[in-house]
This record gives sequence, structure tokens and C-alpha cells, in this order.
Amino acid sequence: MSELEIHYVGGPTAVIGIGGLRLLTDPTFDAPGEYPMGDRALVKTTGPALDADAVGAVDAVLLSHDQHPDNLDAAGRAYLADVPLTLSTASALERIGGNVTALPNWEHTELPRPDGGTLRITGVPAQHGPDGTEHLVGEVTGFVLSGEGLPTVYVSGDNASLRVVRDVAERFGPFDVAVLFAGAAQTPLLPGADLTLGSAHAAEAAGILGARQVVPLHFEHWGHFTQDGETLVAAFEQAGIGDRLHLLKPGARFASATSR
Repeated sequence: MSELEIHYVGGPTAVIGIGGLRLLTDPTFDAPGEYPMGDRALVKTTGPALDADAVGAVDAVLLSHDQHPDNLDAAGRAYLADVPLTLSTASALERIGGNVTALPNWEHTELPRPDGGTLRITGVPAQHGPDGTEHLVGEVTGFVLSGEGLPTVYVSGDNASLRVVRDVAERFGPFDVAVLFAGAAQTPLLPGADLTLGSAHAAEAAGILGARQVVPLHFEHWGHFTQDGETLVAAFEQAGIGDRLHLLKPGARFASATSR
């Protein structure tokens, strides 16, 4: 068994297998369509490669935030009811309750591994837009996965700030794998402002993190993304790190058995 496997479901959703445990990022299983959010709507263009039943049981959900339907939809919320642990923000705990546990920035929890070791999951900052916009976009978090003999993995969540990336890199870098939410998302809430990393910034983030391999998520399947897989490939090639990028098709898997 590989030390790390990432099974891409679609959008921000992937199953991460690490240390014998299964983790799910931002559960989204709803069909394509318009999803209201306040006085506007987000448009989902493609459904998931796997439904919730096909994903099956996981040991924990890594939920970057709950307030946007492209990161947690109706089917995703229903899925949480059967998950033993959902790690997210304090705001998500207030709104969802149940099995949600708030994981503050720089604090960690440990999950027992089948081999007798532990997987450490650390909450790290994420900024879902330009400086000073959290009151509009809401609280978001990212995660770092680590453990003895395991790859060190960064899961960015919906982060648009390279300053945040530098803070994470200073504390935990270099990384074996960076799972970067990209796509340069834009909505009328903040016209012209990127709410997630653009492709050039994703490539720059990979360099800052010292990431040996990069798996992008949340860059397609929604109408509010302004960049896509092609721009990611071009940006990483221009930065001279095209070989680090693993652009998965929905349903495909990335596997790595190498740690530092």
C-alpha cells in the first residue's frame, strides 16, 4: 500500500488515504445546477465522479468551511451525519454542531493509525479572498497532515493569500505533497478579486512550500472559476516545475510512496 493516495471525486472533494486512514475533503455530491447563496447563486457545471455511497466510510472529514455550497452541499451535509469526526472552523461548529470539532490555527489532533502510530492533523490559516474580507467571505481553514514515516501534506482549503502560504511553509515546510485549491474563483461579492489561488500564484505557492508534488483541487466544475487545468499546466511549466504538477481527471488517483 502506498503511503499516500489521493482519489479525486470532483470540485474540492477528494479521498486522501494516508497511514492506513481515509480522509475526505469538503464533501460535495450534488448534481449540476444553480445553488442559491444569499442574493446570488453559484452554478455547478459537472457532478462528482463518485457519489457518497461509492466513497464509503472515512475516518474523518477535513472541512475547510461550511458556508458556501461549492464546499459543502446538501448531500455533503447528509454524509457528515455518518462520519465519526469532522474537523473544521469554529463557525462551522456553531452552525452544524453534531460531530464537528473546531480545529484552531496551529493546534492539532491525532488519529490512531492501524499500524500503531498516529496521524497528526494540524489546523492552519486560510484566507478566502483579499486582506480584510473575512467579514464578507467567512471563516476558512486549511490542514497539515504529518506523522512518523509519513509524507507531510498541506491541504490549503479556499485560500487566496501567499502570505498565509509563507506562514505555513515557515512552520511545516518543506512539503512532500501540496493539495492546492486553485481556479482563481470570482463572484459578484468581491468583483474582480480572486477568492482562491490563481494558477500563477499556485505555482508560486508550490515553490514557497518546497512541495515536491502538487495535486490541485477546486479549479473546475463550477461557473465562478476564471482559470482552469490548462492555465495551471501553463503556469507550472513557466515556473520550471511542470513535473511537480499532477492534474487528475475526476475519478483518477495520485499515489506517492516517498517521504523526506
